Amino acid sequence: MAKANLDKQPFDVAGMFDDVGERYDITNTVLSFGLDRRWRTKTRKRLDLKPGERVLDLAAGTAVSTVELAKSGAWVVACDFSQGMLAAGRNRDVPKVAGDAMHLPFADEVFDAVTISYGLRNIHDFEAGLREMARVTKPGGRLTVNEFSTPIVPGFRTLYKEYLPLALPRVAKVFSSNPEAYEYLAESIRAWPDQEELAAAINRNGWEGAGWQDLTGGIVALHSATKPVNEAA
Repeated sequence: MAKANLDKQPFDVAGMFDDVGERYDITNTVLSFGLDRRWRTKTRKRLDLKPGERVLDLAAGTAVSTVELAKSGAWVVACDFSQGMLAAGRNRDVPKVAGDAMHLPFADEVFDAVTISYGLRNIHDFEAGLREMARVTKPGGRLTVNEFSTPIVPGFRTLYKEYLPLALPRVAKVFSSNPEAYEYLAESIRAWPDQEELAAAINRNGWEGAGWQDLTGGIVALHSATKPVNEAA
């Protein structure tokens, strides 16, 4: 497999996730030391969903995040480019749609909120993906991006960067059906913009007021923004 970079090809990424779908959830729980559950709960609370709202969970994978979001009483649809990942979540009773984040199969302004967890890095042009998310969101609607980020403590940041390329593939060899996929994971995280850079990208691609909440020392950051309301409306 080629080394990961931010110019990834969509079908290569989809195929990679197709391969790891069946054991994806357990591998992530092990690699995150069980913190993935807490991060999902934080995402739901950060998005501040209301019963009856329509929500898009993009790059939802096996829909484990969708189930967590649906605890709010909102109607949540899982959307992912990898049909293998969606199939791995077949027993989760939430609506699921296969779709490309750069060409979403939804009409304009239909969602009250949209969220994406650990998937923005995997979009071929993530800024185009942000614009597409804004397209399908109602004016005044909310965005929350749950994504790996840059640890804020210098010593811990150095340790974390050393941990990623060494530990992730080794652990994945035990639990994952495609350990090479976790080499991609480590490399893509290391190449990803930091919190401030990502907030700026969100603000210039259809959203405003982007800010972030660091989780677990900045290993993960929740970026939130809103879609501007048309002043002429």
